[in-house]
This record gives sequence, C-alpha cells and structure tokens, in this order.
Amino acid sequence: ELENQLVAKSKTLDELKQSLASNGSAEQTPEAQSLRIAELCEMKDSIVNQVAQLKASMESILEQWRAYDEIYAEVSLMTTRYLYCIDQCKPSEEEASLEALKKQVKILQ
Repeated sequence: ELENQLVAKSKTLDELKQSLASNGSAEQTPEAQSLRIAELCEMKDSIVNQVAQLKASMESILEQWRAYDEIYAEVSLMTTRYLYCIDQCKPSEEEASLEALKKQVKILQ
C-alpha cells in the first residue's frame, strides 16, 4: 500500500513539473511562486485538519453502532425468551375445554 501511495505521489509530482513547464513557469517571479507554495501548504493543512475531524467523527459513530449492536443483541435474546415462554404457557386445546377446566378445579379443591 505504501508503495502504491509513493507511485501515486511520484506521478502527481511529475504532472506538476510538466504543468509548470508548460505554463511558462520561467515567467513567474520567485515571489509569485513562493506565494503559490504557501497557498498550497495552507490547502494541505486544511485537508489534514478535515481528515482528522472526519476520523474523530467516524470513531464516535462506530462506537455508537457498537453500543447499538450490543443492545440489539440483548433485546433480541429477551424477545426470543419471551416468545418461548408464551409458547410454552399456551394451553393445548384439550386443556382449554370447559370440561377439562372443571376437572382441574375439582382436583384442586
């Protein structure tokens, strides 16, 4: 990956050199070139700051997603348990009949 980045930077540098050569950089004064370099450095610093802010923001968002995943897993487990309990507590059809209930009442008395 580092090698690919180095190749990309080299290409960019070559393109800038060609661009400067074709734009008649000899006509530019050293002061103008110096101002352009300072301008480019400011732009680079701005981009570095933006990337740092984005990285911090993304870390915060990832932490929130981790918390969401944990809570979702807990809720899912509880839901499964409750559904199992409800399913187990349902009386069968023969237990729900009036006669069966009367028999259970008599047994309990």
